[in-house]
Order: sequence, then C-alpha cells, then structure tokens
Amino acid sequence: MVDAGWVQGSGEDLWVREGRILDPEKLFFEERLVADQQRDCGGCILAPGFIDVQINGGFGVDFSQATEDVGSGVALVAQRILSHGVTSFCPTLVTSPPEVYHKVLPQIPVKSGGPHGAGVLGVHLEGPFISREKRGAHPEAYLRSFEANAFHDVLATYGSLDNVRIVTLAPELGRSHEVIRALTARGICVSLGHSVADLQVAEEAVQSGATFITHLFNAMLPFHHRDPGIVGLLTSDRLPPGRHIFYGMISDGIHTNPAALRIAHRAHPQGLVLVTDAVPALGLGNGRHTLGQQEVEVDGLTAYVAGTKTLSGSIAPMDVCIRHFLQATGCSVESALEAASLHPAQLLGLEKLKGTLDFGADADFVMLDDSLHVQATYISGELVWQAEEDRQ
Repeated sequence: MVDAGWVQGSGEDLWVREGRILDPEKLFFEERLVADQQRDCGGCILAPGFIDVQINGGFGVDFSQATEDVGSGVALVAQRILSHGVTSFCPTLVTSPPEVYHKVLPQIPVKSGGPHGAGVLGVHLEGPFISREKRGAHPEAYLRSFEANAFHDVLATYGSLDNVRIVTLAPELGRSHEVIRALTARGICVSLGHSVADLQVAEEAVQSGATFITHLFNAMLPFHHRDPGIVGLLTSDRLPPGRHIFYGMISDGIHTNPAALRIAHRAHPQGLVLVTDAVPALGLGNGRHTLGQQEVEVDGLTAYVAGTKTLSGSIAPMDVCIRHFLQATGCSVESALEAASLHPAQLLGLEKLKGTLDFGADADFVMLDDSLHVQATYISGELVWQAEEDRQ
C-alpha cells in the first residue's frame, strides 16, 4: 500500500531514518538492523502531509500586510496549520502596491518544516497582473498590466523573485507570453486566474509554460459550450505533448457547488489540487478582518469584502476541505488525500520528496482516523502535533 501513497492500519509498516522514508529491505539484509523506536498507529490511516499552495494568512495574520516582522506572522500560521495536517505551504500575497512586495517578500524565505511549524515552499503572488473585470476581492487601485517593458515591469513591481514559487496572472494581458516564459525560465510556476481569457488565449499561455489554474470556476468566465474559457483547459487537446495542467479548487462548501466539484474531478482527476485560499480570519470567527488593502466581513462560514457580497477567500482549513471534497465527489479516500498532497507536490516538481510515502521521500505525514480527522502530524519523522486525546 505504500506505493499507492498512503497506508491504512493493516499491519503495514513505515520506516523512517534521518527524516526520510526508508526501504526496510536494505536495513534488514544489508545493515542487519532493527528499529530503534516503534510506534503503534492504532489502526489510523497514514497519509503524506498536506500541501497548501494558496493561503493568504490565518489566525489574525495577513501575509499582505507590510509589517516590520512579517516572519513572526508566517511562523504563527505555520505552527497553527500543523493541527490541520498541513506540513508545507506557499504563503500567498494578494494584489498590493509595489512597496508592500518590496518589504514583505525578502522576509519570507523558503524554510524547512519542523517542530516550529510547516515548511515554506516559496511565496504565491496572486496579482496585481490580473483582470479588472474579474478582480474579485483584489483592490482595483493596485491592479497593473505589463507595460512597455513586460518582464522588467514585473521585477519593478515585485522586487526580488528569489523567494517566489507561484505567480497568478491573467493571460489576456498584452505581452503576457513573454512574462510567462521569463518566469518559468526562473523555475517559477505560472498560474492562470482572475481572468477573462478565452480558451485559445489560455491554451497559448500553457504553450508558453503556464501549468496551473487558480481556484477553478472562481474569478474567470463561466463555462460556455462554444468557448469554455480557462475551464476548457481540463479537456483541451491543444496542450504541449506530455504537459499536465493542474487546477486549484476551494472545496469549502461556499466557493464551488458540489456539482461543479464533481464535473471538474471527473473531467481531470489527476490535475485537481485542493487549496484553502484561507484569509487572515481563519480561526477567528465572525467580525471584521483584513485581507491586504481590503476589509473583510466574516459571517458564519463565508468571508465577504466588507459592505459587498463579493467572496473574499475562505475560512475553511485544509482538513475540512478534504472531508467536504470526499463527501461532495464520492471519490476514493486515496483520491481525496492525493488532491491535497501528491498533486500539489507534482505541480511544484517536488513529487520525489513531498506528497508521497515512497522510499527516499521526506517523512512528512499525517495520522488520520477513518473520518479523516487529523490525529497527529509528523515532519521529517518527528511528531510536531498531536490531538489532545492522543497525548499521554
């Protein structure tokens, strides 16, 4: 069962040494060793740690606020999401003025996970190069296009790209293909979103190197049978040979109708990546909170731009999204877990190290009960969070 990416309590063993998952045959037959420690998982499901590639903050922390100590806010969120099974994440900045990027980005370095919290895989920059018409909760005043200098305008806006892993942009903007090629040449994943692109423009963006779609169905043209728009990429026959398109979905019961979740999953299950799109109000309850330059009102399970009915991110943590996705689609437990682990790892080119329990991978994993509630979280083989009732 390990090769399938998860282990259910059936006498299977998972061997860990020096933070990596170990092939026990080498241990037995070459080194003739036995385990130093043994832990009984009590029939729990063992799954790869969850990876959240779109999270704007949480627990009162807003990654898009240019404070003097951004790092402490990132550290707080990293620590708190361990209880939801998240072992790696991409802190996400929404559309902001250039001075915010220049101040914040150098303060969010890539960082390994551990007892202090989930690992940081790099920043996700969502905006400001997006469509005015489909800006959603992004502030219109700070939206930008690629002016005469294309990629140089990107550098002038963001400053250093050293800590950046994903950029969401609207491919219909002029000179976007130059920008997509320049970003992908630097190993940055380009995602299409907040866009009015038709299918042909979206296909050309993928041909230029884009590999991801930001929160499918949200902030894009609705599916139309004569031009399905960005949604049509899920079944397009005009993608480069061997190219795999991934797409994020917010499975919080608010952003995407269960029928739409099912359509996407059945059309292209291997590309589905669960994201929380969590806002700073995650974990705080009803009231007014921030998201970058905007004020957000939380009412029950829904976050709106204050004074409007425009959705503004989610307040559902990753484990809740996984359980909702499983229930809404009727998919297998394995498929639901892979959408939050293997698929985001593949998107970022990390599938040899993350999102899997294969030999040689990082020993980042979660213990779950049969209803997929997190019982314990491990990073590099070390217990970093445990449910109260399991603590001795």
